[in-house]
Amino acid sequence: MISLLPKTHIDFLKYRKVYFALFALLLVVGAVCFFTKGLNLGIDFTGGTMVQVQFHSPVDMAKIREALNATGTTSELQSFGDNSYAISEKSTSDQVGVVQQRITHALDSLNVPYTVLQTNSVGPAVGSDMTERAGWSIVLSMVFIIIYVAFRFSNITWGISGVVALFHDLFLMAVAFSITQREIDLVVVAAFLTVAGFSINDTIVIFDRMRENARLHPKISFGELINLSINETLSRTIITTLTVLFALVILYFFGGEVINSFAFAMLIGCISGVYSTIALTTPLVYTWSHGIYHDGSEKQAEHPSGNQAEQSVAAYHAAKRMIRNSDGNRRKHRKHR
Repeated sequence: MISLLPKTHIDFLKYRKVYFALFALLLVVGAVCFFTKGLNLGIDFTGGTMVQVQFHSPVDMAKIREALNATGTTSELQSFGDNSYAISEKSTSDQVGVVQQRITHALDSLNVPYTVLQTNSVGPAVGSDMTERAGWSIVLSMVFIIIYVAFRFSNITWGISGVVALFHDLFLMAVAFSITQREIDLVVVAAFLTVAGFSINDTIVIFDRMRENARLHPKISFGELINLSINETLSRTIITTLTVLFALVILYFFGGEVINSFAFAMLIGCISGVYSTIALTTPLVYTWSHGIYHDGSEKQAEHPSGNQAEQSVAAYHAAKRMIRNSDGNRRKHRKHR
């Protein structure tokens, strides 16, 4: 296995309060952005007009886009091959004729013969339905991730901490789109869901290593177990992320405007996913396993007092016994087969 980094011994849990503070700051900044600027939803969610045309001879897509921009309005341009293009623009149902006239006037300036194949209007009811479905798809994906991680690792707090990290990634992507005022369409929603899968995969890799190290090193503390697991998977995480980022950078700069927003969302999400897995998921698991600090001191956080300490230690050792028993049962099952 290729190792990009030498063996590291970084105490990631030491800075967990800083991670939580940054997360709280992100929530505040995001709330301000959504309240002041909002999200620039595309025609898929707000409704509008779509005109599909076919040119009789090849035309440079950049020239079509330049002619459309000259009208002073924002239009989406998508190629279907065979010199066919779909031109979309936000509008109400009573503005369909005006929008079509404006688009045809812009295309006439190219001096290339073309035929209008169809003109469709997407009403606000359809846009509202798509918005609701997109929201439900994101929410349900998070719910099923909680269920999957909870069953796989026999601990629902692990699943919840993973979804909190996912929420961080998706929220940061939404803030980035709010600040830049990029349009959010169904392609961008697909990027959001892709990032969710990418991020939880990285989290499960660390959780698997934690479960394995709990069996190999039964005497180390839970904090040492987490730091050891993160450090052992750090090289793999960086290699995997860089591989994806190289492809996304090429798509972002050379893929054209059609997938530019998709690549932008994936870039933000992949970088955020690495950070949240290390800085949110495992610190949350550790914090919830050791209870809430009484006065914020590191000493008390590491060694809670009284019944709370006994319950935390008992829960930790019970979890490790469950891990060892499940591993033993799997080995017996394979042996009998």
